[in-house]
Amino acid sequence: MGLYPKNLKEFVALCGVPRAKDSKVFIVDTEQGSDSNLGTSFDKPLLTLEAAYALCTADRHDTVLFVARDTADNPAATITWNKDYTHLIGVGCELPGVGQRCRVVFADAITHVGITFASNGCIVKNMQFNNEHVTGTATGIAVVTGSRNYFENVFFMSPTSGTAASYSLKVSGSENVFRRCTIGQMTNPRTAASYGLWLFGAATCLRNKFIGCEFLSWSSVTTHALVYVDAEVAVVPWSTWFEDCLFHNQPNGAASGTLAVAIDDNATAAEHMMILRGNCSVAGCTAVADPLTYVFFAETGTGTQSGLLMATVAE
Repeated sequence: MGLYPKNLKEFVALCGVPRAKDSKVFIVDTEQGSDSNLGTSFDKPLLTLEAAYALCTADRHDTVLFVARDTADNPAATITWNKDYTHLIGVGCELPGVGQRCRVVFADAITHVGITFASNGCIVKNMQFNNEHVTGTATGIAVVTGSRNYFENVFFMSPTSGTAASYSLKVSGSENVFRRCTIGQMTNPRTAASYGLWLFGAATCLRNKFIGCEFLSWSSVTTHALVYVDAEVAVVPWSTWFEDCLFHNQPNGAASGTLAVAIDDNATAAEHMMILRGNCSVAGCTAVADPLTYVFFAETGTGTQSGLLMATVAE
């Protein structure tokens, strides 16, 4: 085990995680761990994320390091991450989004949401989450109800279930940042009116940022939405920022799989705003949003056609 760092506090600091006086670090290794271990070294790691999280103390900047392996953690029940300032860092090859090997895969028995981040001030990096419930129930990967959390290089896959109202990521908290995250994917086809990112919460889903993120789907229907804004969103001022983001649907069944819109906006909040800044692009969708009224982008052309929609390149 000589390749692993011995000073875990210094290693965690290099991962960009803050430390406090009594902070502790717990290791998860899904192939070489045991939940009977203390989990405080790479030599004697824990086996499951659930066991490591149970040992963490809120408000102390405790950190769980999750080692990349071919074997995923398969929780038998949903996980509620509700300890403030408790962090989760994947350790391994930092693949950008798709293909991340620090995996938490909820089994078919988990018929609703896999993991809920209900706490504040947490950092989550280099992780992959999925829910393999097959069908018949609206199933989700992850829900974020907490605020001021930071997610970087996290892969929120499309759930295996294609049932209507299934989703990859559902957010109602405020002032969260998602950086270089992948939301959805092109392995599990979308066959009903389901969602990638679902924004909800009548008075709580405020000022969230998505920076350099990918919103992906492989759809055989026009009614899947890469971003869905719930009608219950009614608070003002309400705004969401997308910077340098890609909204990409791969049609599954020629034109029948081209999404009607990338962003399905149903918010009843008057004068709300979704700001698209930097290099945002949309592919595999007929239009950017419905309605367009609340989507703002620095238009550089004549204004007669959206500069966001990708076009086939002619030689």
